[in-house]
Amino acid sequence: MNDLQIANSVAPWPIQDIADQLHISRGELEFYGKYKAKLPLDLINEEKVQQGKLILVTAITPTPAGEGKTTVTIGLNDGLNRIGKASIAVIREPSLGPVFGIKGGAAGGGWSQVIPMEDINLHFTGDFHAIEKANNLLSALIDNTIQSKTRNLGIDPRTVLWKRAMDMNDRSLRNIIIGLGGKNGGIPRETGFNITAASEVMAILCMSKDLEDLKDRFARIYIGDRFDGSPVFARDLNAQGAMATLMKEAIKPNLVQTLGHHPAIIHGGPFANIAQGTNSILATKMGLSLGDYVVTEAGFGSDLGAEKFFNIKSRAAGLSPKAVVLVATIRALKYHGGKPLKELTSEDVEALEKGLPNLQHHLDSLRSFGVPVVVAVNVFSSDSEAEIKLILDYCQKQGVPVALSEGWARGGEGCQDLGELVVEAAESYQNRFTPTYQLEDSVEEKIRKVAQTIYGASVVEFSPVAKSQLKKIEKLGLSQLPICIAKTQKSISDNEKLIGRPRDFKITIREFEIAAGAGFVIPIAGEILRMPGLPEVPSAESVDIDAEGRISGLF
Repeated sequence: MNDLQIANSVAPWPIQDIADQLHISRGELEFYGKYKAKLPLDLINEEKVQQGKLILVTAITPTPAGEGKTTVTIGLNDGLNRIGKASIAVIREPSLGPVFGIKGGAAGGGWSQVIPMEDINLHFTGDFHAIEKANNLLSALIDNTIQSKTRNLGIDPRTVLWKRAMDMNDRSLRNIIIGLGGKNGGIPRETGFNITAASEVMAILCMSKDLEDLKDRFARIYIGDRFDGSPVFARDLNAQGAMATLMKEAIKPNLVQTLGHHPAIIHGGPFANIAQGTNSILATKMGLSLGDYVVTEAGFGSDLGAEKFFNIKSRAAGLSPKAVVLVATIRALKYHGGKPLKELTSEDVEALEKGLPNLQHHLDSLRSFGVPVVVAVNVFSSDSEAEIKLILDYCQKQGVPVALSEGWARGGEGCQDLGELVVEAAESYQNRFTPTYQLEDSVEEKIRKVAQTIYGASVVEFSPVAKSQLKKIEKLGLSQLPICIAKTQKSISDNEKLIGRPRDFKITIREFEIAAGAGFVIPIAGEILRMPGLPEVPSAESVDIDAEGRISGLF
């Protein structure tokens, strides 16, 4: 059976039954049908947050074959519950762009999924739509202000950085001209669209601690400059109140369930190659308030998602993971060893051995945070006994705990061994993580430390444009913010063609973006698209619904 058939073969429990496991009364839930609910923010208990055990799931460098990080996250959560730990999975909401583009779905896989899968992969509780609307309200206010003869703030249209957002892959909207149609059509200018997951509104949602903080962060959004060179912020347009009003429901985390009928919280969905790549601080704290363990994930490989989880999210939230699970697959490591994508299902111990340095690099960089690491080998039916033995022996020689993760085929039962290792690591760790850099470091020094410690780069270069923008960042008083490097997810370097474990490479910072509301500076390494395009054959062509409302094609 495929993922959708498996999901449909299990009858979800009423969401109140899941809430009962968390000791949440009916009056505290905001129901969205039978199987989804919003959780009120007053359920967050900061004292319990600090007592809970936060487990971060990350991965080796992604490949077209896929690594199954979300599948491992959900399987591990169910495995922990099976061995008697009150665990909650806390993950990101899927974006419609990838759902209808390449992935076809983003709610886990096999017997390690969150349900109702179709709802989660489609409109869910409307959070992404609210983010879009808040983003585009600010866009409308900006252009209305530029157009106004009586309330014009002197904004130079050429400097406006804020773009509109849409939760769909559409390359035609990356660069557009708006304001056509004469005097009543506005002032013509160049702009474009970001996918909703790349919107600063999304980043702000995931960094906010409450509704008031959300509004304050909206006020701090940097828009562009006036003709006299002074900066313009969203507060200058009185935008923050209306934007926060649109987000009054979206700020609340969503409660659903796994196929094993254990609690799962889903909230926020920034990508990790262009944003911070983790669910909201509120959702993570909600999970830690309601359970003893929280299993969460960070997008793409550890060089992106995990680095930002530690240096941005954990620092801002006062959190510290108790253990990190590094997901690896045999077929992905064979790809990093030079084996063609079409041949990954055939046994090749030599290619696997050549790909192991990629695993080693991620182990080395994760160790820099000082948190114990457990390797999860996500098992596929094509994996041979010889290949499995090689990777298990390799990890054991490195002194790294390792277990097979069979969540896709067996659900929580297939992740119990992994769960035992995670518990052992988490309960023996009493310290807090070590950040890669200090906030007092210069922006350049922060970038160098991440590039050298996490990526393994030998040198960092800054383009003339980037050097000029550094002066702007300093002038705006934003040099003390953490950094959120945007780069390809396909390589540890900023060159997607350098697979495996590249060495002696340089990182080139092409330009900067400013996310003052979210609270970080975005150095851009290489060519990064904030509005993806659809592939030659998009997943949307396979999605269908019949007369009875049964959906097919989501997987």
